[in-house]
Amino acid sequence: MAHGKDIDAADWIDQDLLTREESRDRLDEEIEIERNKLKDLESVQSSEDSLTLTRRRLVAMENLRDSL
Repeated sequence: MAHGKDIDAADWIDQDLLTREESRDRLDEEIEIERNKLKDLESVQSSEDSLTLTRRRLVAMENLRDSL
């Protein structure tokens, strides 16, 4: 049996992986967008469902960012 390179193996060198810092930075940007969206929804008396979903999404994103 030959001990050559397994050409079917994943080549992780070619993957564009984010660092934790890059992930946090991207999440911070998305959190800011979501906060602005929530402010807009609150200012125009949107449906309670829309407000609830936006708040949940914001909390989930903040929790994820804090866990990185």
